Amino acid sequence: MIPFLHLGPLTIPTFGLMVAIGLLVAAYVLQADFDRRRGQLQKSGRFKSAGEQSHHDEGFLIIGIAGLAGLVGARLYHVLESPRELVADPSVLISRFGFAWFGGFLGGFVALVILARRFRIPVLEFMDLCSPAAAVGYAIGRIGCLLSGDGDYGIPTAMPWGMSFPNGVVPTTQRVHPTPLYEFFIWLAIAAFLWQLGKKKLPGGGTNGEIFSAYLILTGMARFLIEFIRINPRSFFGLSNAQAASLVSIVLGLFLLWRIKSARQRRSEAS
Repeated sequence: MIPFLHLGPLTIPTFGLMVAIGLLVAAYVLQADFDRRRGQLQKSGRFKSAGEQSHHDEGFLIIGIAGLAGLVGARLYHVLESPRELVADPSVLISRFGFAWFGGFLGGFVALVILARRFRIPVLEFMDLCSPAAAVGYAIGRIGCLLSGDGDYGIPTAMPWGMSFPNGVVPTTQRVHPTPLYEFFIWLAIAAFLWQLGKKKLPGGGTNGEIFSAYLILTGMARFLIEFIRINPRSFFGLSNAQAASLVSIVLGLFLLWRIKSARQRRSEAS
């Protein structure tokens, strides 16, 4: 693997490079979603913040802010999973390695709630907009984990596509499951599904929150299953921390979807 790219005196971590590329691609995806819904948003009178609608660059602003918040949240969550290490060496807070998916989700979610208010778009509708982009960004970021060999790989395997990471940040000479590669393909498939699901809302179809619910459920299920072949330590009832967080994601997604369908059914009965 290639943890670092050396360009003369410049050293670039491949993980950071792929995260940056992931954020850029996610911004393009989000911008495309804004553009295809622009007329619907403006007609409803819910999109009147700071003139961004005239510049058509909302996606880049949102991903820039939410991406930074997500990285901070991912790092903090990872560090707080091992508080003894933090107490022993506070400098781990600014390490370039070790980011937790659920912490990134929480950090990004808080930022998106604040941004939804700024753009005057209902939170659930805003989350629907951002869900495909979030899945794409995560998928590409996982390639950074693969290139750096940062320990996000899986357990040993005899499968022909098994990989070793002798030069990784967390090296191993054993052939292991390339779980970041699995996640790359799975999250791209989820992103494509969510994008197609978004077509139901054009123009004005579907119910706010359906796409976000699907995001919570599908990504939670995917990460929960992937963890069975990951090397992460177990904590809660034999589950890893990521699996426990994934269960929370699935439950929240199912609860939100149930609330949406119940409200829609009540409206149908009332009419």
